[in-house]
This record gives sequence, structure tokens and C-alpha cells, in this order.
Amino acid sequence: MLSHAMVGTHDMQRAIAFYDEVLGTLGAKQVMKFPSATFWGETRPEFGVCTPYDGKPASVGNGTMVALLAPTRALVDETHAKALAAGATDEGAPGLRGDESNGFYAAYFRDLDGNKLCIYRVGPA
Repeated sequence: MLSHAMVGTHDMQRAIAFYDEVLGTLGAKQVMKFPSATFWGETRPEFGVCTPYDGKPASVGNGTMVALLAPTRALVDETHAKALAAGATDEGAPGLRGDESNGFYAAYFRDLDGNKLCIYRVGPA
């Protein structure tokens, strides 16, 4: 069920250089790159580093997120709706992130304790 884990950074280029080196020793290489996030892996689960979306300094918990893989985009929508109905806070409605070539369809929410979660599907609906 675990898809990837992500941590925050204050300096994306420095973090990318560090993780390219460190994770490369484990056979992992960059598998996805966005302006504010880069992911490494060979097979799931993956590891990612990002600058926090809210623009505040990275810290324990700010820039940290657990992501769960869904088999369809419809399940992304359903899971997000169910979380909100159960009291979660919306952190990003379901939809494509980037263009269709990435196929990254995701939704974000914070649980009742404020932990950030993502549910996503990569690929067509």
C-alpha cells in the first residue's frame, strides 16, 4: 500500500545532488522530477524531496507527506471525498498535476491530527 515517502528541503539543488549520490548507492535513480519535487526509486516504494508547497520553511512535518497509490482515478476521487466527509481538511482537490504526459492524478488532505496524505494514480483513468 505504501507508495512513497517525502521530506522537505530549504535548497532543492543541494538536496538533489545529495540524494542522487546517496540513493545511487542503493541502485535508485531519479524517476520523476517537478520544479519543486524530485523522486527516486527502482520499484515502489519511492523516496522524494520537496520544497514545502506553502512556502514556509521545511521542518519536521512541513514537507512531509505519506502518499497512497490508487488503482484508478475514480478511487482517488472517492477516497478524497470520503476523507473530507470524515472530517479531514482539503489540501488539494482531485486532478492532474502537470500535463497528461505525466499522468499524475492526485488529491491531498490532512487527517484529523493534521498529517498530510496524498492519494494518487499515475497513468490513464
